[in-house]
Amino acid sequence: MSAVDQAMILAAGLGTRMRPLTDHQPKALVTVAGKALIDYAIDRLIEAGVRRLVVNLHYCADPLEAHLRRRRDIAVTLSDERAQLLDTGGGLAKALPHFGGHPFLTLNCDSLWLETVSNVSALQNAWAPDRMDGIMLLCAREAAVGYDGPGDFELDQGGRIAWRQGDTASFVWTGVQILHPRLLAGCPEGPFSTRIFWDRAIAAGRLFGLRLDGTWLHVGTPEAVREAEAILAHRG
Repeated sequence: MSAVDQAMILAAGLGTRMRPLTDHQPKALVTVAGKALIDYAIDRLIEAGVRRLVVNLHYCADPLEAHLRRRRDIAVTLSDERAQLLDTGGGLAKALPHFGGHPFLTLNCDSLWLETVSNVSALQNAWAPDRMDGIMLLCAREAAVGYDGPGDFELDQGGRIAWRQGDTASFVWTGVQILHPRLLAGCPEGPFSTRIFWDRAIAAGRLFGLRLDGTWLHVGTPEAVREAEAILAHRG
């Protein structure tokens, strides 16, 4: 059994940048090469030994709930945000009781990458809760397909994360991380950004990064879906 064998997929967002593909369905159900984005994420987790999964719901929640009910290969618990969208941090805080005080993986519903070895397993193996409150899977900015942003983070020689200083950063967050529940202690009620507790962990020197082995596909728009499909078809 993996030391971190539970996870949450963040799937409550509105998916506005993915329109018109998300006019009548959540981003999690947008298909790339015939497979829903959320199924790529779930399959990665199962391959890495994850046994329990929490998924939050808000926009177009009913079809996503029905889709998840058809998965028989992992125990799925729903964190219902139909009444109020809680942003990334608020969504994690609402779901926290499901994890029993133990560390857990989080994935964005559109986390998609190519690999030859399991990056989720590598993240699990690198996890050291005695000196970490969180560890993120990062991709070198120039190696991220479909991404033209300035990047997010820098890494020091010990693997600790710092925010971008200046116009660009070396690394982009892939949407995958491991968190310890203690990192969310004292967080506010209602919607809030994960940046609140990331800043806390960075200031304490307890937020780390691991470089992705492979190619990260930034699938945030319909054009990016087509680009990802072309890459997947080429890789066979």
